[in-house]
Amino acid sequence: MSQVDFFEVGEGPKVVLLHSSASSAGQWKPLMDNYSEKFHFIAINLIGYGKTSIWSGDKIQSLHDQVALIDKIPILKNEKFSIVGHSFGGSVAMKAAVQFREQIDKLTLVEPNPFYLLELEGRIEAFEEVLMLKDHIKRGFNNDWETAVSFFADYWNGNGTWNSLSTTKKERFSKILMPNFYEWDAVFSEGSSFDFWQKNLPTNTTLISASKTVRTIKELTELFELKCPSWNFHNYIGDHMTPVTNPNVVNPLIVRSLN
Repeated sequence: MSQVDFFEVGEGPKVVLLHSSASSAGQWKPLMDNYSEKFHFIAINLIGYGKTSIWSGDKIQSLHDQVALIDKIPILKNEKFSIVGHSFGGSVAMKAAVQFREQIDKLTLVEPNPFYLLELEGRIEAFEEVLMLKDHIKRGFNNDWETAVSFFADYWNGNGTWNSLSTTKKERFSKILMPNFYEWDAVFSEGSSFDFWQKNLPTNTTLISASKTVRTIKELTELFELKCPSWNFHNYIGDHMTPVTNPNVVNPLIVRSLN
């Protein structure tokens, strides 16, 4: 990985922010603007976003490859920091919290998506729903990307979302979703069990979930509540993408978890 794009602001305890798929480090701007007097935020663009180098595709991407971005940020060397991750960024955050465990203060997961756990725990119908979404992205990348993108948009944001977008927004979304092709490999190449995560993630871990989320994330949340009872669990009124579309609903919960 030749280049890592990030921006930072604020003073106080260091907090690494990891965005969702089809977004960017910019999704954290409201959080950073409103709470920079309390925290030193470092928002990272994951592989293929912003000016962070795109994935070469010469091997299967793993969560470890995304976590390696953190190693390239000098201000985090040998420093204590917390991590906040949303959706795919949540899966990356889990992996990072294990790799940097001696440095981690708090871990906050907002609707994380380690979908492979659904199969490990026998949630077959939910897992098949995930595979349908994955297959749309994998099949459509080289032949029918618009169909794949429209399916993705409607799955996470509700039926009719894609058709409601302007041509400019459709073009922008189609481009920013491209790294997601490799992110499925990163999630599905992970195999750690709930027992592993329960033993190796910080005791001060918070999972924040949506009241109207999709079935796949809802079942993952149920499993986390069952398997990791020592964690803190909070719920907000909204859907999976509310942290991007209406961040002021979620940001107070994130700040609460960091305090």
